[in-house]
Amino acid sequence: MRAFIDNKLVIASNNDGKILELQEILKVFDVHILSNRDFNITEPIEDGKTFKENAYIKSFNTASKTKLVSLSDDSGISFRALNNRPGIHSARYAGKKKDFALAMKKLNKELEFKDDKSCKFTCALSLCWPDGYNITVQGEICGEFSWPPSGRNGFGYDPIFYYPKLKKTFGELDPAIKHEISHRNLAFKKLKTEIKKNVHE
Repeated sequence: MRAFIDNKLVIASNNDGKILELQEILKVFDVHILSNRDFNITEPIEDGKTFKENAYIKSFNTASKTKLVSLSDDSGISFRALNNRPGIHSARYAGKKKDFALAMKKLNKELEFKDDKSCKFTCALSLCWPDGYNITVQGEICGEFSWPPSGRNGFGYDPIFYYPKLKKTFGELDPAIKHEISHRNLAFKKLKTEIKKNVHE
């Protein structure tokens, strides 16, 4: 059985929205939550070919530098009509300044003459120890492209991700409701199951 080192967990991210969502999800564990910002860690080059590979690259980078257990998230939006782009390159679509308003406009232009507006959010979570041991899982949720962007909640591509079951974009959903149904929470439920099997809190 593994254990959390010094009862601490480091979120391998400098993204405010992602850190807040993960902090909310991690409340079920009795551990002190930190992030890359507490250690001035810059995120590594994500050269993996899948969400899981990139999640592991980030979690191992932080775990090896802090000598603590690290949790990373690699997520993105994929469109069937665009051959599953932007996928693992979702953040890069927003450029160096992480301008997601610009990224959403770019997607709208690419999808303008496409009949298929279906899309999905994918999230891979990787929990990693300094020696490289890891638990990595993935969750997905399907939706539709919506234009113009709607809602001020969430972050990233949430304002254009329409969830038919609730007839709202993720940007319009109350954060608590989004946490319950999101790709990130679906991944976390899988991670929680694996933690119960493999980690001594």
